[in-house]
Amino acid sequence: MQATPPRDWTWWVILYTVIVAAVKIFFFTGSGLSDTFVFLALLFSLYLASSVQMTMPARVAVFVVLLALVVPYIGIRNTFYLDVITQVGIFAALALGLNIVVGFAGLLDLGFVAFFAVGAYTWAIFGSAQANKFLAIGAAANFFPLPPDFFFVMLLVAVIFAATAGVLLGLPVLRLRGDYLAIVTLGFGEMIRVLANNLDKPINITNGPQGITSIGQPLSGLAHMLESPAIPEFKWQALVYYILVLGIIALAIFFNRRLDNSKIGRAWVAIREDEIAAQAMGVPLVRTKLVAFATGASFAGVMGALFASKQTFISPESFDFNQSIGVLAMVVLGGLGSIRGAILGAAIVTILNLQVLKVFSVWLNGLRSEGVEVFGYSLAHLPTQFEPSKYERLIFGIILIAMMLYRPQGLVPEKRRELELKRHAVTGDVSVDRDQGRPS
Repeated sequence: MQATPPRDWTWWVILYTVIVAAVKIFFFTGSGLSDTFVFLALLFSLYLASSVQMTMPARVAVFVVLLALVVPYIGIRNTFYLDVITQVGIFAALALGLNIVVGFAGLLDLGFVAFFAVGAYTWAIFGSAQANKFLAIGAAANFFPLPPDFFFVMLLVAVIFAATAGVLLGLPVLRLRGDYLAIVTLGFGEMIRVLANNLDKPINITNGPQGITSIGQPLSGLAHMLESPAIPEFKWQALVYYILVLGIIALAIFFNRRLDNSKIGRAWVAIREDEIAAQAMGVPLVRTKLVAFATGASFAGVMGALFASKQTFISPESFDFNQSIGVLAMVVLGGLGSIRGAILGAAIVTILNLQVLKVFSVWLNGLRSEGVEVFGYSLAHLPTQFEPSKYERLIFGIILIAMMLYRPQGLVPEKRRELELKRHAVTGDVSVDRDQGRPS
């Protein structure tokens, strides 16, 4: 019997995108609770366009119209949305980098934020006057900061430094697996943070806990040139970062797909599934693991440099252990080994943290101050400590527990993993899965 072709959703997705975009542009232009949910509905169009059956031209058109026209237009009117999308992009690239190490190669890394810090400090030191404090020699006494547009050259330097740090981490842990590997990588991440916190004496390299300020921003001259009474310079600068992040994400997705389908990608999967069998089949464990660490670290190094330039200030507190756990949560939530899943997980966690919880807290405080009653109970009596934004870690923990119990493969599982789960469901196989540590 001939299989029924999948239903085409092209016109439904286009109609949904047009309606939600029009509603957001013309009616919900602020940043309140209702505006936030409409904005999330707009971003949901991107997920639909990447998930359901559509013609390729229509799929590309949805992405181009939303990312190149609608989001910039909304963001110029309210830069809050550009900042949120830029942060989503930064953490999506971090999640894609960690996905190589954890998802593809199966190497649990709890110190991934260390490579993020290496990239950030690479540009922060040389993109500000900080480098003058330890490189002040003769005529070069006031050579720094480097010109802002030198940022693009320093991106390559950040990649080299972060990849080198990845190799240095990989060398001593090649024989470790599982919990032991996680503990060592955790220690490496904390070591980098402690170094950044203490390298202010006897030679002041990182300025210690005070952090580094006045970090140069790329293409600031272009933003200044485009400034007008209608669109001030800071809005153009926010748009510059949005475009840079989009470009880096596009490259990250391209490299992830190429690596996933390459010889080294298949070697990573072999190591993840069974390291002993992979070695018996001729997979070079040392080189393959080092490439995984170095490649994932490179992604983090690039985004660290971009993060430092966007914030114009960094300190060791920006790179604590919670950041590593946050990025790992994004990968697990989206689905280990899944490229779309890593991006979706980063979007959910970042938007929940930066936008939804904070906006919901503001809305709840407004109801509390007005003394609104719900079922006879006055919200004015709610304790001031009850703010959803203060419980983001608790909420993330609950989400992860629910995911592990009811959908351990993630929101957008890798195709190979999804096929395995379907096969187990059909055959009734209850063998213990090595990756999840539970009956599958």
